[in-house]
Amino acid sequence: MKTANKLHYGLLLAGSLLAAPATGFAADKPETVEMRITRLEKELAELKALMKQKPETSPATAQAPVAPLPAAAVPAGKPDAQGPLSVSLGGGVKAQLYGFARLDAAWESGQIYPGNIALWAQPYGMGRNDGEWNLTAGASRLGFNLSGPDTEKLRLSGTIEIDFTGGGAENNQNPRMRHAYLKAFWPASDFSIIAGQTWDLVGSLIPFTDDPAIMWDAGNIGGRHPQLRLTRGFKTGEKGRIELAVAASRTIGEKDIVSVTDTGRDADMPTIQGRIALSGPVIVEDKPATIAVSGHYGQEEWDTDTGNTHKTLDSWSCNVELSLPLSRKLLFAGEYFTGENLDEFYGGIGQGVNTGSNAKAITNIWNIRSHGGWAALKYFASPSTTFSIGAGIDDPNDSDLVDYP
Repeated sequence: MKTANKLHYGLLLAGSLLAAPATGFAADKPETVEMRITRLEKELAELKALMKQKPETSPATAQAPVAPLPAAAVPAGKPDAQGPLSVSLGGGVKAQLYGFARLDAAWESGQIYPGNIALWAQPYGMGRNDGEWNLTAGASRLGFNLSGPDTEKLRLSGTIEIDFTGGGAENNQNPRMRHAYLKAFWPASDFSIIAGQTWDLVGSLIPFTDDPAIMWDAGNIGGRHPQLRLTRGFKTGEKGRIELAVAASRTIGEKDIVSVTDTGRDADMPTIQGRIALSGPVIVEDKPATIAVSGHYGQEEWDTDTGNTHKTLDSWSCNVELSLPLSRKLLFAGEYFTGENLDEFYGGIGQGVNTGSNAKAITNIWNIRSHGGWAALKYFASPSTTFSIGAGIDDPNDSDLVDYP
């Protein structure tokens, strides 16, 4: 480029020298050689600048906004039917809408309690062995996932989710709150705080069933409660992780007969839940297995008369859970539980406290003990198709029960 520039400069200088007599002859003031060299240098600089510029990237073209294509001319891409709808709420907060509509239909040879969902089969007698069928859209779901505002050290998130199994007429069912919580997570220390209603720490696995009751009162315990939860994770080895979690949750008791107060709210303490989990690859390298131990302890205060005389009954459980990938397509999972007064956590087949046969006064009450669990296999035939088989059992202690009519 330097040789070419010198050549251009030489040619222009030679031409100007040859034309100097004519120019000077016609001008009122003859142009000196120094003046012409200065002018030619300026023209050469302008010429070089023009040569470097491309027509399509000229300043006028580069700054002009590109008009959008008409809607009909825009290539139509493959629609993302499963993509969530994301909305910015300002202040760094985003919300993603999700949900689905579903219809559940079932025919039963005898009555299932409560109907629409299956908790347990009603005992024979009083017309309960009469077949029936259920048809409902109550398990349709709607929710928001919230995120932000985040900082370099802190990530904020939350979820609000409802379905329509809160009672009411079958064609006008009431909404039911499933989740409503906020979560603060510090990635550097693997520590999080959850405040609101979400899943219990007790029996955290969910059986592979399509029934919205997820085998409650049939071997699977643990539901959702308002709670304040702390969780801390620790790395073990290259791919292992230990998780410790503790929560204080709302105790949801029963209505005692004397003062008609909630026995859980009347207690002097919230329910304490805890869970220790170990995760890491066992059989399949990139699919970690998880083994965990969880439990809870709470109290219920039962008033025995109107003079504030009461009896405090404990509620507790001890649980073991296992999730074990047997291959890339086959998963085994199961839980075992034992405890007392477990109706709040869907154990004991809905029975927690035996108030005796006296329906008007509480003279002697006691806890109902229970144990049970569930186990299942799940086969992933494709990303959208799975097959599952399993069973569960909930076995209350017979000596703690009163005969059911």
